[in-house]
Amino acid sequence: MLIETLSVFPDMFEPAMSTSILGRARAAGIFDFRAYDLRDWTHDRHRTVDDEPYGGGQGMLMKAPPIFEAVRAIAGTGPVPHVVFFTPCGAPFTQATAERLAREERILFVCGRYEGIDERAYELADERLSIGDYVLTGGELPAMVVTDAIVRLLPGALGDALSSVDESFATGAGGGLLEYAQYTRPAEFEGRGVPDVLLSGDHANVDAWRRADAIERTCRWRPDLIATADLADDERARARELIARYHGACAPAPHPACEPAPPHRDLVACDSD
Repeated sequence: MLIETLSVFPDMFEPAMSTSILGRARAAGIFDFRAYDLRDWTHDRHRTVDDEPYGGGQGMLMKAPPIFEAVRAIAGTGPVPHVVFFTPCGAPFTQATAERLAREERILFVCGRYEGIDERAYELADERLSIGDYVLTGGELPAMVVTDAIVRLLPGALGDALSSVDESFATGAGGGLLEYAQYTRPAEFEGRGVPDVLLSGDHANVDAWRRADAIERTCRWRPDLIATADLADDERARARELIARYHGACAPAPHPACEPAPPHRDLVACDSD
């Protein structure tokens, strides 16, 4: 996989891409990374990438022409990239999105700055993403977040091929739940013990405990995930009881998290009209 970024601060990426799991995966050739400077596609001596917005308003907008020229030039070499813009009107980034993007051959992240990007530049986007309902100073950090989430799913990136299977939000064996509680040595610490079942050596009981704990933790901390979680009928009934206990919902009117959600698209187009 080739992951690329287009930004006015390309130097921000190298430390993250050379450290820990990302650094090892990159060194092993599991993925390649390139960071491009948007200013390389400007044609004035000041290398201008922004200007005042039409109609007035605060801040400066990133200009469309350099972005169009840069994306076209980058895309013109090698396989056509999947182009991603980060914007508040993008679809929420989820583990399911990461799993889908991990199947791409080449991804180009276009990172905004300042007040935003000229709306016309979004015509280049194959996808718009948001990593949360808050404002950052630019798209570089979201690009790093999404890259980390993608790369760790690539074969060979993690030491154990199953390391990502049962994690929180995983849509495979994890069923879209939060991960179960985990413990390591010592078995006793300041009067705090470890559940006996985890010390029993009975793998079937351990698996059952972990499944039940994942459901309970999700009901307590993220009940919104239950609606789309892969649950058996008895597990969903148990989830209703747990959500009622922790949140006082589901009786008499069902809490939205207690009922399966209708199918929905992972991608949401942003209406710019």
